Amino acid sequence: MAERISFHDEIRKNKIKSFLLIVVMFVFFILVGWIIALAVDPGFFFVIMIFATIFSVVYVLISYYNSDKIALASVNARKASSERDRKFWNAAENMSIASGLPMPRLYVMESSQINAFATGRDPQHAVICVTSGAMEKLDKQELEGVIAHEMSHIANYDMRFMTLTAVMVGLISIVAQIFLRSLWFGGGRKREGKGGVVIIIIAIIAAILAPLAAQLVSLAISRKREFGADATAVKFTRYPPGLRRALIKINEEHLSDEDKKKYPQAAASLFISDPFKKKVKGLFSTHPSIDVRIGKLERM
Repeated sequence: MAERISFHDEIRKNKIKSFLLIVVMFVFFILVGWIIALAVDPGFFFVIMIFATIFSVVYVLISYYNSDKIALASVNARKASSERDRKFWNAAENMSIASGLPMPRLYVMESSQINAFATGRDPQHAVICVTSGAMEKLDKQELEGVIAHEMSHIANYDMRFMTLTAVMVGLISIVAQIFLRSLWFGGGRKREGKGGVVIIIIAIIAAILAPLAAQLVSLAISRKREFGADATAVKFTRYPPGLRRALIKINEEHLSDEDKKKYPQAAASLFISDPFKKKVKGLFSTHPSIDVRIGKLERM
């Protein structure tokens, strides 16, 4: 018999792992910056760091404060009605009470596929959007499990956490690009001599690999936040089978050609499950395997 899992332990472990991954990314950023600083004029690199920080923070903050509008517009969602979408409305009200969070704004995306996402910078500006397929195909407990998962992202401030991650990824990518372009166009003072050539080669390799490594860490954080949301959803509902059965139904579905046009690739990571069910697994996936998630829920 499989060992039982405590949702409290799962929540704690995933929060710790997410924090450690952010620390790893920050240390990685400092290390890459230090290597590049050795290869060019430190003063030149300081200017690069200031520019990269300002550009990355401004760009991400604009997206952050408009995340709900951008996400809803990208899927052409409509505002949910308390009468027409009573099942969705009741599930959200129940989970709002269970979580102690304010009632989020509710939207519906027309799609036959079962899916949902949450966005918004904080609980006071939160939005939950479900597909029409989710309302049609899920029973009361299953829909509440899905809503609880999305409420968990709101309660755990995952939007802020992933915004911080995006800033770090942006910083690393911008610094790496500016350094590589400065070499191409002859900017900055390169170190001379045999030792200087070696340092420059190391810096070039670091600049090429750094954005990829940062993205991999970002994807790992995204997967941990999904596990954390599953565990927190169990805390809210106290009924693991609801979310588990919903994930089983999601796992059995396939995106129709008509629905493929409704899901923007850029927003795929927001959903409770990747709507495209990409064959890419492991390090390059935005979501953990649904089978693994179902297995964890079965042991809670």
